[in-house]
Amino acid sequence: MTTPRKKYSPAFKSEIVQAVLEGNKTLTQIAAEQGSHPNVITKWKSAALTKMPDTFDEKAQKQLKTLLEQHEKEKEQLYAEIDRLTTQLRWLEKKSGTGFAQIGQIGTNRTRQV
Repeated sequence: MTTPRKKYSPAFKSEIVQAVLEGNKTLTQIAAEQGSHPNVITKWKSAALTKMPDTFDEKAQKQLKTLLEQHEKEKEQLYAEIDRLTTQLRWLEKKSGTGFAQIGQIGTNRTRQV
């Protein structure tokens, strides 16, 4: 039988990469202590080093901030639309005198009678 894959949190990965970059212990020692394979830690290290320049890129940070702001605006608009539609639905249910559950039952009763 194969063992299931381990899933590590980003915080855990960053701690391991920091330990490797400090150089106090060898990669093999760190891997043995943490119970993971050295090749996995090497991949984490290379991914961290590849993405490191982006952390210092102000243009990329501004683009990310702009995207996050746009996402928040869109999310607020969608929540407002959900609220509006929910209000309309409740009003329609109140005016018709039936709820969705009752409407569903009426529809199934009609098909049975036919």
